Amino acid sequence: MEYRFYREQALETIAHNLIKDFDAALLYSPTAIPIEDIIEKRYKLTIIYQHIRKSGKVLGETAFDDTFVAVYDKEDGRYLWLPVKRGTIIVDAGLLTPSKYGRLRFTLAHELAHWIIHQYIYAGSGQTAAMLKYITKSSEVDKYVERQADNLGSLILMPAGQVKMGYYHNRSSLDPTETLANVFGVSKPAMEIRLKELRLI
Repeated sequence: MEYRFYREQALETIAHNLIKDFDAALLYSPTAIPIEDIIEKRYKLTIIYQHIRKSGKVLGETAFDDTFVAVYDKEDGRYLWLPVKRGTIIVDAGLLTPSKYGRLRFTLAHELAHWIIHQYIYAGSGQTAAMLKYITKSSEVDKYVERQADNLGSLILMPAGQVKMGYYHNRSSLDPTETLANVFGVSKPAMEIRLKELRLI
């Protein structure tokens, strides 16, 4: 299969149009993008929370077909096959803690990105797109697809215009990176990367 290459500007446009179509007012002030609402209301996808792997290495999966996914039952200490419908995003329940709020939101955005730009890869294959905590032994193609989803997820949660606006309003604060991370509902490392991409720090 030939994989599609998306230029940065194309991904920026996809993210911008997604937000504009959902609520154009979100484009005019720095704010946390309501990623769950976009997933459920705009795309009509279902979000469920399960312990996906005992190791905690898989943070999210997206089902492109009606299928079964393996989830870990912590009480029984074993894996179960869970039936899911096409358009289901499974998020690891270990992310449902306040300290992992930014990671939870990024995982949701990453999985939505798979749905938007990678259906041509997964639909009809019976496979799910899985977000790993660390990409190690994946093929170069898998790594490329995951980087695309990471990139689009980041652009959805931290749109360039709003991040720039927020930075110029908060650059005199004690720690503008942390301030903006809190405003946008992302982790501080994610915001630092985005600010560097935009050449703001």
